[in-house]
Amino acid sequence: MGIIAGFMVPHPPLIVPDVGRGGEEAVRETIDAYEKVADEIARLQPETIVISSPHSVMYADYFHISPGAHASGDFGNFRAPQVSFDVDYDERFAMQWANHAAVAEIDAGVLGERDPSLDHGTMVPLYFITKKYTDFKLVRIGLSGFSLATHYRMGQLASTVADELDRRVVYVASGDLSHKLKDDGPYGFHPKGPEYDERIMDVMGRGDFDELMDFDEALCQHAAECGHRSFVMMAGALDGKAVDIEKLVHQDVTGVGYGICTYHVTGKDESRHFLKKWAERDEERRQALRSSEDVFVRLARLSLESYIKEGKTISWDEVKDEVIPGNGSISTADDACDPHKYSTDDGTATPLSIDQLEKGQAGAFVSIHKDGKLRGCIGTISAVRDSVAEEIIENAISASTKDPRFDPIEVDELPYLEISVDVLGAAESIKSPKELDVKKYGVIVTKGMRRGLLLPNLDGVDTVEEQLSIAKQKAGLTTDEKGCKLQRFEVVRHH
Repeated sequence: MGIIAGFMVPHPPLIVPDVGRGGEEAVRETIDAYEKVADEIARLQPETIVISSPHSVMYADYFHISPGAHASGDFGNFRAPQVSFDVDYDERFAMQWANHAAVAEIDAGVLGERDPSLDHGTMVPLYFITKKYTDFKLVRIGLSGFSLATHYRMGQLASTVADELDRRVVYVASGDLSHKLKDDGPYGFHPKGPEYDERIMDVMGRGDFDELMDFDEALCQHAAECGHRSFVMMAGALDGKAVDIEKLVHQDVTGVGYGICTYHVTGKDESRHFLKKWAERDEERRQALRSSEDVFVRLARLSLESYIKEGKTISWDEVKDEVIPGNGSISTADDACDPHKYSTDDGTATPLSIDQLEKGQAGAFVSIHKDGKLRGCIGTISAVRDSVAEEIIENAISASTKDPRFDPIEVDELPYLEISVDVLGAAESIKSPKELDVKKYGVIVTKGMRRGLLLPNLDGVDTVEEQLSIAKQKAGLTTDEKGCKLQRFEVVRHH
């Protein structure tokens, strides 16, 4: 039978009366919509319910599918231990899902369980469902640090397993929306919070699931959402299926967003293969980005690609003609005096950019992102080589293969990398954080032999306080460390 329906639901323990103790009435619209979801699931009579939960076991590089035949849990952590659950797992579904993931080269399985107890992201949906229907087995899966596209693929595999086992399967995507909707909410306010909620409810209400993978990590982090990857995985389970969509509710009265949408499968629809649509669009975006890279970024990309593919460190002289394919020119004397004018808008080199690369000396950082996430960043605070070109060549290799936070980049990742190069100006000492500007200046924090640097204008770093805190941590200092020497510097950022 396969996947017959999907449901996007929140998981605030507040809406369980024994937990809320009357406070649940503030979200009565959400409760009423949840009751409708439970009624629909009871009518559908699924044999298996798959729940993806952001509060189940989660790894950065692995999808954890809960193992075993049974599981239990209660709301004891929320002062309501009397609300408890005992469920049977669909072991065959779980193992077959893990096997398909292995074939697809996605790291997933039933290993690594740290806590077998049901989490509240699973129990809140079960609270409503089991009041109306209990004749099912459960499959519980956590989220991961993998890309949104990989979560979508994992959902597609759930659909494959449902078809192979001829199970009637309902997919429940558990997840709250932004936690940053109100100043007086438990997590405070961020302007990206309402922006995220409006956008996610629009996309989920229309069912145009390819747009789910266009949400960048900075927006999701600022909004402090916890369900986006869960929704993406459900979208994958509905890939290629015609669905009747109903947007039941969106509430934000507590400072956290709760949204409920339903998706009833009515047949097949070849126009709804959204991963393919998104991949084609993403390829066009990446090609456009690469074609617009300036000479500094082209040099960094060529350096890391040569090293990763062939183990070879290039030199500026041997790649100069490849990095600088055109003979750009500066049209006015004013342009020549502008230190930020190193290339034309289409990335063609100017005499000034060539001179800067060949003869200039400065510290430089190479930053690498993949799927919107940092994949490597290493640089030099001040010049340690004879030219900026050599600085970029060496730092590109280090950022891609020697950043201790990440595994070395592999050949199959190269087409998906986004690279930027920051050329640093001279550092100047300052007396107070008041002389900093998080968008304009980077900061260097020094105490004794410890030193930490943070570049300016980074996604997710919005205040000087945040900037200093991160720089101190990078120096191995506590965030409240006193007596630190501060320096600031400007950068020219090349994309």
